[in-house]
Amino acid sequence: MAIKVLVVDDSSFFRRRVSEIVNQDPDLEVVAVAVNGKEAVEMAAKLKPQVITMDIEMPVMDGISAVREIMASNPTPILMFSSLTHDGAKATLDALEAGALDFLPKRFEDIATNKDEAISQLQQRIKALGRRRMYRPVSASTPSSIDTRRVSALVHSTPTTARRPLTSRSNSDVASTTPSATLTARRGIPTGVERPSSVPASTSSIRASGKQYKALLIGTSTGGPVALQKVLTEFPANYPHPIVLIQHMPAAFTPAFAARLNTLCKINVKEAETGDVMRPGCAYLAPGGMQLMIERNGGAGRLKVVSGTSDMNYKPSVDITFASASKAFGSDVLAVVLTGMGADGREGARMLKSVGATIWAQDEASCVVYGMPQAVASAGLVTHSIALEHMADAILKETSRG
Repeated sequence: MAIKVLVVDDSSFFRRRVSEIVNQDPDLEVVAVAVNGKEAVEMAAKLKPQVITMDIEMPVMDGISAVREIMASNPTPILMFSSLTHDGAKATLDALEAGALDFLPKRFEDIATNKDEAISQLQQRIKALGRRRMYRPVSASTPSSIDTRRVSALVHSTPTTARRPLTSRSNSDVASTTPSATLTARRGIPTGVERPSSVPASTSSIRASGKQYKALLIGTSTGGPVALQKVLTEFPANYPHPIVLIQHMPAAFTPAFAARLNTLCKINVKEAETGDVMRPGCAYLAPGGMQLMIERNGGAGRLKVVSGTSDMNYKPSVDITFASASKAFGSDVLAVVLTGMGADGREGARMLKSVGATIWAQDEASCVVYGMPQAVASAGLVTHSIALEHMADAILKETSRG
């Protein structure tokens, strides 16, 4: 049965354009359109769509207010359309905090390098969200974008380049994900691979290993902004390790996201820059449209922002940063993969695991999209799969120095 979609926008041209793209896919069906947030709230209650696409700026009721009302009364997966500007970034982050699950640039040329790819991305995002069950109150793995050899080659040979904003398919999240209802036996978990322990209810079963760490790495995509906020706001100001964050996000969004996290968190949060020395109690967010590398600098780490190659699906890429950390810190890393589409992070996690690093993942039930965490878990790389609400407590327990 096709996923039912409600399209909300005050522009008749954009409503028609999105509806045409959605209806091109036999697995999707536009059941109605709304011209403002008030109509969206009413139609969400009446029609019970499985996904809503929502504009932000609309008359009568804006998209952010509509998201809040819908999530309070009829929780529904919502995909926001936003402009790639500073104000657009702030508004989109507000919408995600209000309960929206994902976003895409409103200009389709900012999504991808060609029309067909942009159409596919929109359809895949809607289908991924349509598989997500929503509750009130709101509280088979795919191929990686790059293989291990390419990651390793980049880690060892990428030259330093000046940072420059990109608005191309580098921000894409194109891979699809397996439906969350798929049985475990069909998730591609290799025969004979020990399943990671699942810790959905509490972290009492996780005992600190006593391992000494030099860095915490967190990679995520769809659903990541809210997940990162949930985890990082629970960290104390004196957290004893540097933190590196890799979130699939456009170049125009990462400065605003870093600033928002810095305001909300006790730790310091900044957008990473070339030359940053990694310091305890500070989180460094990978810049959108670029790749973030970690290099050894004596006993600490130093960051380098590079452009990478044009054929990489993800900029920033979790694979790239994880792989560079395997070279810089070896086994002294705790790497965590949170909610997200696709399999970015699996090959980087494989390289970290090969040198003795510890890999954790978010559990399926608490993910917006169980793609990236599933990819590392199915590859046998994860020791614990943990519910988002308990992730911060588990990390603090594991990485505490005393």
